[in-house]
Amino acid sequence: MSNVPVLSPQEARIADEAALETVPIAGRTRRILEKIREGRPRIDVERGYYFTKSFQRTDGEPLILRWSKALLHYAENASVYVDDDQLIVGRCGKPGRYGILYPELDGNTLREAIVNLPSREVSPFDISDDDARLIVTEIASYWEGRTFHEDLAKSLAPETRKLTYNDDESLSSRFIVNETASFRSSIQWVHDYEIVLEKGFIGIRMDAEERVSRLDEFSPVDNTEKKPFLQAVINVCDAIILWAARHADEAERLFAFETDEIRRSELRRIAETCRRVPANPARNFYEAVQSQWFTQVFSRVEQKTGTVISNGRMDQYLYPYYARDKAAGILDDDEAQELLECVWVSMAQFVDLYLSSAGGAFNEGYAHWEAVTIGGQTRDGNDATNDLTYVFLRSKREFPLNYPDLAARVNARSPKRYLYEVAETIKDGAGFPKLINDEEVVPLLLSKGARFDEAYDYSVSGCAECRMPNRDTYTSPNAYINFAAALEMTVYNGKMLYYGDEALGLETGEFEDFKSFGEFFDAFLRQQKNFLKHAFIQQHEIIRLRAAHFASPLGSALHRLCTESCTDLHQPKIEGGIDLGYFEYMGYGTVIDSLAAMKRVVFEEKKVTLAKLKEAMLHNYEGYEAIRQLMLNAPSYGNDDPYADEIGKILDMEAQKFTSKYSMELGVHMDLRYVPFTSHVPFGRVVSATPNGRKAYFPLSDGSSATQGSDVNGPTAVLLSNFRTKNYDRREHAARLLNVKLSPSCVRGEDGTEKLIQFIRTWRDLRLWHIQFNVLNRETLLEAQKAPERYRNLLVRIAGYSAYFTELSPDLQSDIIARTQHESF
Repeated sequence: MSNVPVLSPQEARIADEAALETVPIAGRTRRILEKIREGRPRIDVERGYYFTKSFQRTDGEPLILRWSKALLHYAENASVYVDDDQLIVGRCGKPGRYGILYPELDGNTLREAIVNLPSREVSPFDISDDDARLIVTEIASYWEGRTFHEDLAKSLAPETRKLTYNDDESLSSRFIVNETASFRSSIQWVHDYEIVLEKGFIGIRMDAEERVSRLDEFSPVDNTEKKPFLQAVINVCDAIILWAARHADEAERLFAFETDEIRRSELRRIAETCRRVPANPARNFYEAVQSQWFTQVFSRVEQKTGTVISNGRMDQYLYPYYARDKAAGILDDDEAQELLECVWVSMAQFVDLYLSSAGGAFNEGYAHWEAVTIGGQTRDGNDATNDLTYVFLRSKREFPLNYPDLAARVNARSPKRYLYEVAETIKDGAGFPKLINDEEVVPLLLSKGARFDEAYDYSVSGCAECRMPNRDTYTSPNAYINFAAALEMTVYNGKMLYYGDEALGLETGEFEDFKSFGEFFDAFLRQQKNFLKHAFIQQHEIIRLRAAHFASPLGSALHRLCTESCTDLHQPKIEGGIDLGYFEYMGYGTVIDSLAAMKRVVFEEKKVTLAKLKEAMLHNYEGYEAIRQLMLNAPSYGNDDPYADEIGKILDMEAQKFTSKYSMELGVHMDLRYVPFTSHVPFGRVVSATPNGRKAYFPLSDGSSATQGSDVNGPTAVLLSNFRTKNYDRREHAARLLNVKLSPSCVRGEDGTEKLIQFIRTWRDLRLWHIQFNVLNRETLLEAQKAPERYRNLLVRIAGYSAYFTELSPDLQSDIIARTQHESF
């Protein structure tokens, strides 16, 4: 037998360099892609600069009005570009990959950030000397003392603050009870793009003007609340229409100098389209795609949404234009795919910039979640797949790019062809698509107040989240909680080795004095509850403060409930809305396995004393390998082992009981989630050796996945452990992110495709929220570490997104390599 490993299609393309030149993708998008992969992203200062200049002039006006004027000022003055080869235009930064500034968030860190960004290990950015000087003199100097970051830190009581921030000038994160509101102005979001496609911004503007004409001139509410809101909507409509028109001007300027007749024709069409949309309703597929992209990219100018503004159900709202043009003979699938891929390469050039080290560490590899949702159900509950759905899947197989983040909704009515093409796309090995389970999501949305038609029509948003456009109204970012740190505090009586002798948590007693596992488990649950207490205190202050710092006139204009009530999207309460918040449980598998190992090895089998275990952990298991092996080989989560899974179910239950009791004090469904992004890496860097045999400062387990390498009973056992640790009689939970790593040989050929389909059906029937796959050989990842220049195009699945493996930190690379590679189902 041959020892040559089976390669995924992605691995085969990389192994055969000649094959890279024959990948069946459009020539124009390949040329664009080759250009944007050169060099690191650069910081573009225009958004930060023009916002700052506008805010300096509008002090004292209603915030939503100020925000709309800043957008208008940007639209009037910012550089516009029509890139070579592009058919779809619109960018908010320099040619190539770029990131933009949102100084209203954490502008107090700008001076430090511009020094550190080019050299930091995680997601570095370049910046010119001139731009660095402008940031210091024109931007940072205005925002220092005015940012949300500073306001939030001042509001937190000492006991909460010490779990949140280090005591340094930049208020850097402690990675214990981590607030995320100071490096994004909103959690993930999805617009109702159909409003723009059907009405155009002229229609939206006319509606606002008509509402203004009906206001009561003597009403204090109408004058101080409704009128500023409606004027802001008018301003933002003017801004985006002007911005599009300036792109038309630029296309016409380039047309005058262009000598190639084909490109002249393309530039003429670009100019005509930008004059037409998004001002007016779209008439065809080309206009609909351009209108959607203008709306999405201008949303990125408006605010820093966590995980970027998502694209919603593109195969649904673009389908009428696609079907009509195909029936008329003016569009085929190749042309539709080329237009979509022009959008994909535009997306790939916008890189979400995090100034803070915490934000960068949570989003390694230039993370992005501009989710495109396909499949699912119609508003009346029927299967929603259509011919355009398959164009999206084909694009993902044929176009070697990690944009967009494709999310496929799956349910009991998903047709076999859809599941087959989803499976074939997964087998390609680039990590697409991630799967979201209607059988779990829809009932939970219904339980929280949604109607059936709203729940059926949800869009995937961000990493593994879901949004119901026109019904969801909660935008406040939420806490990431390091429960492995709570475990360490239980071991060291409220302290952590990384932070020295500082008392951080509760004093629950000396480790050696615990007489039973139940006693230790109760102490841990007290630490867990204490972390939740401070996370909810954080959230109370975040909700209270945000409306004074952020506004969203564009997002509000595209939300029915906001426009009906003349209420900005960032206000704490919007009439008729459903407020779905969350908190993240970090280190779930690490904690379960640690508790299970202690219960079995220490308290039941009595093979190791607590004193000896503590001694081993203090020495990072160096010289204590026998003890480490005992702990590593104890029952662990991810193996369908009731011994470990029952502990996980209790942890889940206790967290849900807490939020059930206290979340309504915040006016929000604060749901328990297990979605780490890449935060399990920096969180692990502050947690010393744990009782499951994990070495000090190694990444924690990610999401609801098993601890790296501990799931040894196959991928179906991983699903069953997830199932058995859930409390299905409760509703205070949401996404569980689940990574599964398969060898290409496991899914080889038609037989492998069929096995993968059956595995997806099992996941669906167990009602698990999310799943995503890496289909790669471990040897490929090891080779990529050794020779990164040969593997610069290797994509891997991280946590709700895919990224280039060689752009990840060594810690995250090692984390991905350490995940169990399953050789069979």
